[in-house]
Amino acid sequence: MSDPLFDGPGNDPELDALENELSGYRFDSPPPDLPAKRSSEPKPARREAPLPDVMRTSGASFSLRGKAPLFVSLALALVAGVVSYSAVKKKEMDVRKGWNLVPVVVAAVDVSEGTVVTMEMISQRSIPEQFVTSSVVKPDSASYIVNQKVLVPIQAGDALLWSQFETTKAAERLSTKVQKKARAITIETKGAQSVGGWVRPNDHVDLIGTFKDPATGEQVAVTLMQNVIVLATGKITGTTNINLVPDGQREYANVSLLLLPEEAEMAVLAQELGALTLTLRNEEDLDVLEERGRATINTLLSGERTKVLQSKRFNTIQVIRGSSSSDTKTAAPAE
Repeated sequence: MSDPLFDGPGNDPELDALENELSGYRFDSPPPDLPAKRSSEPKPARREAPLPDVMRTSGASFSLRGKAPLFVSLALALVAGVVSYSAVKKKEMDVRKGWNLVPVVVAAVDVSEGTVVTMEMISQRSIPEQFVTSSVVKPDSASYIVNQKVLVPIQAGDALLWSQFETTKAAERLSTKVQKKARAITIETKGAQSVGGWVRPNDHVDLIGTFKDPATGEQVAVTLMQNVIVLATGKITGTTNINLVPDGQREYANVSLLLLPEEAEMAVLAQELGALTLTLRNEEDLDVLEERGRATINTLLSGERTKVLQSKRFNTIQVIRGSSSSDTKTAAPAE
């Protein structure tokens, strides 16, 4: 059998000579046995890492191969959403903090320097609480600035400040509160002698004196004066800027009363002879008793006037329940 690839002469003489030399050899033996094809051995099974406990249910584990990235993505997205929502709410709270509106007193009209403020000149407006300090006048203290003179010009709509007013504890003059033909007199008081410290400027009080009767030698209590106006308690008057007075200086040990000159004489003598006590009246109760009694030790021990006064009290004094009051309906006891 000819081979066209090798039958023709080549270009290499040495190769041609080698071919001619080998052309006479022949292989008579049978072809050698080739090694049989190896049978494919089974590959060892791939060992998978054990699943964590959280991936096992009822003793049987399941594979999340292919699903784990999805669950991780969902978990991360949920966490990111929660964090973002919390950050937004916190930012919103921070922005709103301090912006709650509270009412303050403002000028209703332009007020020039030296003007005495009247109720018609003021109004109220709500502003963010972060701008409201103790120096700002609030509606519940508006009465303290009425009839007060301002030290600086104020424009309509401006919030009023305590420092804008002339009246301070040091600048006040009690003489301006004393009416013509009347006199101011100060009496020493302790807590119990001034209704436990509840007496305030402009209150109406009665003045009771306790003395030793020179005729009988027994102690006597008698109402000396009725419906007396209180001008001041300590250094505080009805127009004092109470917000400028330190808490420790708001307590008092004396009370100044507005009296007639003759009544002032009686009060001075009464203080020398005995002790004076104030009883507090309702600001609308202006009546006075034409006939006044007196209390002695015998009055206390014998019960004199007790039935009459008890009957009068039942028919006069109201019963106060909580924050409201109602007329007493209990009938007076029979005499």
